Amino acid sequence: MTATDEEGRTVVPLKGIRRTAARRMVAAWEAPAFHLAVEADMGAALRVKERSPGATVTDAILAACAAALRDHAALNAHYTDETVTRFQRVNVGMAVDTPAGLVVPVIKDAASLDLAGIASARRDIVQRARDGKLTMDDVTDGTFTVSNLGMMGIDGFDAILNVPQVAILAVGATRRQFVPTEAGNGAWKPRARLTLTCDHRAIDGATGARFLAAIRDNLESS
Repeated sequence: MTATDEEGRTVVPLKGIRRTAARRMVAAWEAPAFHLAVEADMGAALRVKERSPGATVTDAILAACAAALRDHAALNAHYTDETVTRFQRVNVGMAVDTPAGLVVPVIKDAASLDLAGIASARRDIVQRARDGKLTMDDVTDGTFTVSNLGMMGIDGFDAILNVPQVAILAVGATRRQFVPTEAGNGAWKPRARLTLTCDHRAIDGATGARFLAAIRDNLESS
């Protein structure tokens, strides 16, 4: 129960999903994490509505991650008790800011959904997250997480692992940048920084690099 003491301090006990998240964050700091970053051309993602009218840039990112996870099973995994468990199902979690704080609902079987399907699932879980109507099933069994702070103007950041998952992707804001070419000229392109946090107990640098490159390639070629 929330309480205010004589000095005007308000104490808000954590409970439910928020308490579970806090415990996982403590566990995440114990993991030997490393970070990899690339710049991605977001031109195709910004045109996502041409492919699916109800889709957003976030949906394009989720779809790119789901496809990459399908081809890079090492990242679609959990680490627990010196054991790595890889999953066939690609269940992508999405960090959502709500009035009650940050929650990570999960789009189940994301790799089996087309762009319209991912967009529909994303709208459903985000709305229910903000309405406080998520169930435990909505926030469990995630195999990978995406945290997108680009809409808040953040250029780049290192996300904390959502343990026991072995990796999480942080997405920054899309900015127009001048990109030179080998011919000596160049053009202004919409680009965003993608930063992958990996648990080094389960993932090595080369494996993480290949996976992050696949996400970038999926985004740029979609």
